[in-house]
Amino acid sequence: MEYTIGDRVRGKVTGIQPYGVFVELDEQTQGLIHISEVKHAYVKDLHELFEVGEDVDVMIMDIDEYSKKISLSIRSMIKAVHHPFSNPRKNPRFDRKRGIGFDTVAEKMPGWIDTALKEISEQSEE
Repeated sequence: MEYTIGDRVRGKVTGIQPYGVFVELDEQTQGLIHISEVKHAYVKDLHELFEVGEDVDVMIMDIDEYSKKISLSIRSMIKAVHHPFSNPRKNPRFDRKRGIGFDTVAEKMPGWIDTALKEISEQSEE
């Protein structure tokens, strides 16, 4: 069968090593799920997650045309639970004191104009 990058396929686990899981896609094609592509969290032991003979759904990440090796991933099919900027206190792109973050100029301009007009009117009243 002909596979392309991005295909979602079902395969059968044929082997488990410390570095990854071998998956048979069809009778002539086998791929590897590297341990880093199993899930978004740390994986200590692949034997806790997989058994030989188990069916798994995977996504084809890369196909090496020369060696015919296929890189597979389960992680890319699962939405990440944690976003690196989910905690605003740890987000370097957001200033909590002033409430300034990355917005478009078109979104910020009306606020800037209002602030400038208020400052001008306050100065002229003094």
